[in-house]
Amino acid sequence: MTQNGDIAPEVVAELAALRQSIDNIDAALVHLLAERFKATQQVGQLKAAKGLPPSDPERERRQVARLRALAVDAQLDPEFAEKWFTFVVAEVIHHHERIASANGSDAS
Repeated sequence: MTQNGDIAPEVVAELAALRQSIDNIDAALVHLLAERFKATQQVGQLKAAKGLPPSDPERERRQVARLRALAVDAQLDPEFAEKWFTFVVAEVIHHHERIASANGSDAS
């Protein structure tokens, strides 16, 4: 910062460039999540059609372990990765339950 409290132009430019990169990453994440949910909707439809339960706790356990290991390799906090996954899976299960209800299946 300059003495009068203004941010130096080169700092403003650097912040703008970094924030643009962050914005691009955020956009990519939203698109990836949209694709993920399209796939999980198809899984939910298949499960409902075959009378399978909306959740698969064993798969979820394997995925948590896999994602925690990937997080460590990527230098991301594995606790954060697990919390993110748990949040997403809760939403997916909710979608699967709605699909099963709409299809008249009482599997849970």
